[in-house]
Amino acid sequence: MTTTTTAGITGKKGELLRDKAWVRWSALGLLAFAMFCSYVFMDVLSPIKDLLQSTRGWDSTAFGTMQGSETFLNVFIFFLIFAGIILDKMGVRFTAILSGGVMLIGAVINWYALTDGFIGSAADVWFTNHLNYIPIFDELGVSPFYEGMPASAKLSAVGFMIFGCGVEMAGITVSRGIVKWFKGREMALAMGSEMALARLGVATCMIFSPMFAEMGGTVNVSRSVAFGVVLLMIALIMFIVYFFMDKKLDEQTGEAEEKDDPFKISDLGKILSSLGFWLVALLCVLYYSAIFPFQKYAVNMLQCNIEFNPLPADSFWATDSVTYIQYVIMLIVAATAFAGNFAKQKVMKVALFAISIISLVVYCWMGYQKQSAGAIFAVFPLLAVGITPILGKYVDYKGKAASMLVLGSLLLIACHLTFAFVLPMFKGNALGGVIVAYITILVLGASFSLVPASLWPSVPKLVDAKIIGSAYALIFWIQNIGLWLFPMLIGKVLTSTNTDIEAEVAAGRMTEEVASVSYNYTWALVMLAALGVAALFIGLYLKIVDKKKHLGLELPNVTESASEKQETEMAEVESAEG
Repeated sequence: MTTTTTAGITGKKGELLRDKAWVRWSALGLLAFAMFCSYVFMDVLSPIKDLLQSTRGWDSTAFGTMQGSETFLNVFIFFLIFAGIILDKMGVRFTAILSGGVMLIGAVINWYALTDGFIGSAADVWFTNHLNYIPIFDELGVSPFYEGMPASAKLSAVGFMIFGCGVEMAGITVSRGIVKWFKGREMALAMGSEMALARLGVATCMIFSPMFAEMGGTVNVSRSVAFGVVLLMIALIMFIVYFFMDKKLDEQTGEAEEKDDPFKISDLGKILSSLGFWLVALLCVLYYSAIFPFQKYAVNMLQCNIEFNPLPADSFWATDSVTYIQYVIMLIVAATAFAGNFAKQKVMKVALFAISIISLVVYCWMGYQKQSAGAIFAVFPLLAVGITPILGKYVDYKGKAASMLVLGSLLLIACHLTFAFVLPMFKGNALGGVIVAYITILVLGASFSLVPASLWPSVPKLVDAKIIGSAYALIFWIQNIGLWLFPMLIGKVLTSTNTDIEAEVAAGRMTEEVASVSYNYTWALVMLAALGVAALFIGLYLKIVDKKKHLGLELPNVTESASEKQETEMAEVESAEG
C-alpha cells in the first residue's frame, strides 16, 4: 500500500481516503450533485406537458413517444450493455466524464429542437419529411418516431436518446463509485442518501420549469430546457473534480483501476444464471416503470383532476418571488429532515424534525395558494429525503432489504389506486383535492426511497466484485425496457380512452389549451398499479428464494467483524453532518 504525507485529505500513514468518513462522503456529494442535475433535465419537460401541446402541437402520443425515447438506444442498440463493459474496462473516472459529456450533447440538441429558431428551419423541414418510417422497428412496433409526429418532437427525441445514454451510463457509474468508496461500510446509507439528493432534482424541475417557460408573461418552453442544460454543465464539472479524488485513492492503494481486469462474455453468463439477480432485476423494472413514467405525467394528471383557479396578474402568488421562496423552504425541509437523522442530541434531533415538519406545512400551504400543479407534485421527494437515511442505516446494520421491497410495492399500489379513484372524487373541491394529492404524493415518494436503500446495495451480494459494473448495467438495461415502454403506453392509453377530447379538438369545439388539462387518467393509473401488484408477488417470492439459497438479502451490509469500527465511522459521519 502506498502511503502519503499530504496533510488533511490524505490522512495519517496507512490511512486511505475512503477510510476517512468526511472524505468518502465528500466524494459521494460530488456524484450525488451530478445526478441531481441529471434528474432535473430528465423531467424538465414533464411539468409543462400542457404548454408543449398548446405551443408545439405535442398531443399525449407525441409527448409519450418523445419521453420514451430517452431509453431507446439503451434498450434496442444495447448501449447500456456496452456502457457496463466500458465501466468494467475503463473504470469509474473515465466513464463518469464520458457520461457527463454525452448528457450535455443530448441536452443541447433537445434545447435547440424547442427554440423558436428551429421553427421553419431546414432542420424543421427535414424532420417533418423524414423519420416517418423506420424499417424493422416499425414492423416490430417499437419505432421512436411515427408519421405525423411533430418535427420538434422528433429532434427532441433524438437529443433525449443521446441524453438517455449518458444519464444511464452515469447511473451505473455512480453506483459503482459508491461501491468502491463504501463497500464494507455504510453502503445502503450512501446509496439512499445519493438518491435522496438526486430526487431533489425532480422537485427542482417541477418548481422552476414552469416558471422559466412562462417568465415575463410570454410562453417559451426552450427556456426551461436551457435551465437544465446549464445544470448539466455543472454536473460535468462535478465529475471532473471527482476524477482527481478517485485517482488519488488509486494512487494510495497502489492498485490499477478496473480497466486492467479484462471483461469476458462468460461473465454475463454468471450474472444471468443467478435467480436472485433476475428477481431483483424484475423488481427493479416493475417498480421503476410505475414511478419514472408516472413522474412525466403527474403534473398533467393533477391539472386534469384538480380545478386550479387562474390568479390575477397583480397577485403576489403569481410572481416569481413565490417560486424562489418556496424553493428555499423546500431546501429547509430537506436539509433539516436529512440532518435530523445524524443529530446526536435528542433535543437537536427533535428540533430539526420539528422545523422540517413546520416548513413542509408552510410549503404545502404556499403550493395551494399558488394554484400550481407543479408546486404540489414537487413535494414528491421531500419525505423520502427524511426517511432514506433511516432506511439505509437500518439495512446496513439490521438487514431486511427484501422485506422493504415488499413494503414499497404495497405503498405503490395504494398510491396509484388513490390517484385513480379517490382524487377524482374531490374534483370541484379544490382544498380537499389538494390535501389528498399532497398526502398521496408524499407517501409515494417515501415508498420510492425503499428501493435505493434496499435494492441497489443487494446487487454486490449476488455477483462477483469484478463484474459488478456489468451487473448494474444489465439491471439498468432491463429497467430501461420499462422506462421506454410505459411513457408511450401511458400516452396511448390516454389517447384511446379520451377519444371524445380528440374529437372535440378536431371539430374546433375545444382548444388545445383546454384539451391539455381535460384527460381522464383512470385507466393509465390502474395500469401502473398493476405493475405494483406484480412487483409485490415477485418481492414475496424473492424472500422465499433468499431464505432457501441464503443469498444474504435479509442480512445487514455491515459485517459483524467490523461492527466496532463502523460505530466509530458512523460517529464521524454524525459529527460531520449533524
